[in-house]
Amino acid sequence: MSKIIDKRVRADLLRKRLTEAMQRAGSNQTALARAVGVDRSTISQLLKDTGARLPNAQLVGSCAQALGVSSDWLLGLSDRPESAADLLATSLTLTEAPRALVDEQIFRWHREAEGYKIRHVPAALPDMLKTRAVLEWEYGPHLGRTTEQAINASEDRLDWMRASKSDYEIALPLYEVESFAEGVGYYAGIPADIRRVQLAQLAGLSATLYPRLRIYLFDARRLYSAPVTVFGPLLAVLYMGRNYLAFRDTERVTAITRHFDHLVKEASITARALPDHVRALEAKVRG
Repeated sequence: MSKIIDKRVRADLLRKRLTEAMQRAGSNQTALARAVGVDRSTISQLLKDTGARLPNAQLVGSCAQALGVSSDWLLGLSDRPESAADLLATSLTLTEAPRALVDEQIFRWHREAEGYKIRHVPAALPDMLKTRAVLEWEYGPHLGRTTEQAINASEDRLDWMRASKSDYEIALPLYEVESFAEGVGYYAGIPADIRRVQLAQLAGLSATLYPRLRIYLFDARRLYSAPVTVFGPLLAVLYMGRNYLAFRDTERVTAITRHFDHLVKEASITARALPDHVRALEAKVRG
């Protein structure tokens, strides 16, 4: 809360929030007094006093600690009742990243950020732009007989992401698309005809969905990025392979957003130039 609050209003708010915190914690005046090391009459006076006098900082802090809330919230300086430790715990989370096209956690994050710009550095070609044949080739070794079932289950989510109200900016290393076109490295073994169709789809989608979808290619010899997604101002997620490392604090989300924006600024192939670049790669695919 940024506005200045009258001292009498703040004292009244303290009494109301202290009462609320006691109810949430299942506490009472006697238990709270024992926890903070004061007489019960001190807590009773604090709750009943109708004047503008505020208790000392030591008492406010002790009550907040005993009830699991923040002193700032009790005093009306914050709208969040969580303690500093709880706020820190929720600002950084580590969650499992299953080997799946669109797992439940990723889909929840996309829906939470609908309407915001989503910035994405994928670990490979983005799933939302892949053909079914490429998805089957990529996920087959991991999902086995359930590959087709998993793709069918994820198609509606992939379609939702393609048609959502969010703008998407995707930054890829130059070598990622070139390696795919050549069928080398990670993409070794994909038949040429599948690669040609995929490149044609990538070029087509990047052209028809522009400017809502903008794809940039950066030179990884000059710049580096781990796989990361920034969901508007809400969340930044680092993909570690088996886990997602998710940040919700403004400082880190802003820093990762700046990192992504630098990739876009220094891109070797802009979003406008991408369709022609991909079509040129498609023309060189042999086989």
